[in-house]
Amino acid sequence: MTALAPIMEGFFTDRLMNQQDASPHTIASYRDTFKLLLAYLHRRTGKLPNRLDLTDLDATAIGEFLQHLENVRGNSAASRNTRLAAIHSLFGYASLQAPEHAQLISRVLAIQTKRTAKTAVDFLSRAELDALLAAPDRTTWHGRRDHALLVLAAQTGLRVSELTALTVGDLRLGTGSHVSCHGKGRKDRCTPLTAHTQQTMAVWLAERRAATDTAPLFCTRVGTPLSRDAVGRLVSKHATRAAQGHPALHGKTITPHTLRHSAAMTLLHAGVDITVIALWLGHESPTTTRIYLHADMALKEQAIARTTPPDTTASRYQPTDALLAFLEQL
Repeated sequence: MTALAPIMEGFFTDRLMNQQDASPHTIASYRDTFKLLLAYLHRRTGKLPNRLDLTDLDATAIGEFLQHLENVRGNSAASRNTRLAAIHSLFGYASLQAPEHAQLISRVLAIQTKRTAKTAVDFLSRAELDALLAAPDRTTWHGRRDHALLVLAAQTGLRVSELTALTVGDLRLGTGSHVSCHGKGRKDRCTPLTAHTQQTMAVWLAERRAATDTAPLFCTRVGTPLSRDAVGRLVSKHATRAAQGHPALHGKTITPHTLRHSAAMTLLHAGVDITVIALWLGHESPTTTRIYLHADMALKEQAIARTTPPDTTASRYQPTDALLAFLEQL
């Protein structure tokens, strides 16, 4: 066994599990990164993973691995950066365990993350959201479950992992009704429920008939928790059905995270301060929440309307000539 194997084992057992008490999601992400890296190095060098040394993981090899992720596996720049963050974390630990390789380690740590494009936030308007919430067939058990899940997700903005982890005991109805969740970054938070959401969840709880408070709030027919993929599929299914009666939904990719964005935009349109929205969504910093300020053209039009000279009516420019109209559409 070479120097790499004990360093990598110590990184997971000592650094991540004991010192940092990293979440299972973090450990799984790092594990997948190094499984990909070791498999790539095996094909590149012909060495079995337990025979690899730190010298086989120099900056050139890591750089080629990152290129492999993008060019061969088709990963995005964001995924590449996630893998690089795991590698940087390992080499930061290795710098203390193998100081004789300090020069090699420093070169790997110097590899920069790649800039990524800032995409616009996708969210649903009120009419589009109403069409989605009306899509499930509430004459069936699955339709009533899906309707309750969509209503709760759209109002609270919970992440899909938070939705699937909810138990019956996390829901409190009546005076001060709210839902509690253990979210990203191990932050616990409570989100208040509107009267409509409270009524919908009361109907679902009556049908759910859970034996204990620890039973999953949203489950399969046999009582097991829904998976993230299952929630994604049901949202996509109902979005397709909603688009049949609401053409504006055609061409939109609607995911569980779209409902989270929609909840944030609803709060923003209601005049809620961005720092409160950050707390509502469980963001680490209000900086993350600022993406919603750039998402909606209506907010920008309200801002430009305030700069309109007196005695003028704000409107969009409309070309009067057919040829100009054609050119404007190009």
